[in-house]
Amino acid sequence: MPLDLSFATTRGLTARPGAARDLAAILRPLDTRHLLVVTDRGVVKAGLLKEPLAALERASIRTTVYDAVVADPPFHVVQAAADAALAAGVDGVLGFGGGSPMDVAKLVAVLAGSPQTLDTMYGMGQVTGPRLPLVLVPTTAGTGSEVTPIAIVTTGESEKKGVVSPVLLPDAAVLDPELLLGLPKPVTAATGIDAMVHAIEAYTSRHKKNPISDALAREALILLARGLPRAWADGSDLEARSDTALGSCLAGIAFANAPVAAVHALAYPVGARFHVPHGVSNSLVLPHVLRFNMEGAAGLYAELAPLIDVKQSGQPLPELMASLARELEVPLRLRDVGIGEEDLPHLARDSMNQTRLLVNNPREVAEADALAIYREAF
Repeated sequence: MPLDLSFATTRGLTARPGAARDLAAILRPLDTRHLLVVTDRGVVKAGLLKEPLAALERASIRTTVYDAVVADPPFHVVQAAADAALAAGVDGVLGFGGGSPMDVAKLVAVLAGSPQTLDTMYGMGQVTGPRLPLVLVPTTAGTGSEVTPIAIVTTGESEKKGVVSPVLLPDAAVLDPELLLGLPKPVTAATGIDAMVHAIEAYTSRHKKNPISDALAREALILLARGLPRAWADGSDLEARSDTALGSCLAGIAFANAPVAAVHALAYPVGARFHVPHGVSNSLVLPHVLRFNMEGAAGLYAELAPLIDVKQSGQPLPELMASLARELEVPLRLRDVGIGEEDLPHLARDSMNQTRLLVNNPREVAEADALAIYREAF
């Protein structure tokens, strides 16, 4: 078959312990003198910003901190951050935190750098730009948002919408595993499994799967399978944290080019309706979606399983991922996170709105299929 692919990623990547303290040097080519720092109160309270902000101040780079980002950020939070950027007159945006602050930072860079409004950006390729210079620093190892052209916004009680555009790819991403050393076990587990889902779904995506994304997905799974249990068991293990940071990043690059599918489509309503963390939502439905997909992806799953099976148990991929969730003490059933059986039809109906994701699944998913998967997960 003739070669036919397109591939894009973040323009610059710096990855090393302590890299967040070198932001001034990383920002120098962008010629920014006043940054809006988009983060959340948990990051501020943990003190993760203290040294990076001091280093920026020493380099005469002003900062205005917006720390009101919440998980699954709604429209009004994004707009408030953009208003803060415009009021301060910033000339650049720094996203510092997990997936939610980085997603908000991407959108703020456009909203503060162009006349476009958020409601015109939803969907594929709707961002016209331009945007302000943008740098992203993840403080978890899971979303891969620092290398994806995607931002997710909660637009209603039970709906999330995606903004997907190469304009959202930042100018630089900074991986500093020292920022991950204080992550609690539940966050380490949920974000790590989220990253593994990104790699698995990229490798089996019906659309845009390609040799580059495949190679990245495989390497991501090797790093995550090796590093995640160790980082969970000993949060101060810098080598394990480095493995998970890079693994998450590589998985992010993979799924930015070979998009995710039904696991995410079925996880989004769980997060939107019940405010379950995204990684947990993914983990809850993951083995059940994988079993459903066996009809269309058994060969590809068989290629991935040995990369994850560090204990050489010989289990198939769905069972390996279920075993990992148990090992990392992630909730295993929908009922464990407060979801009732009567809620399942609503979740199945909501999942059908995720057409952007469902088209990538290796097996077609109808509403009845989604309901059956949720029942298996219940």
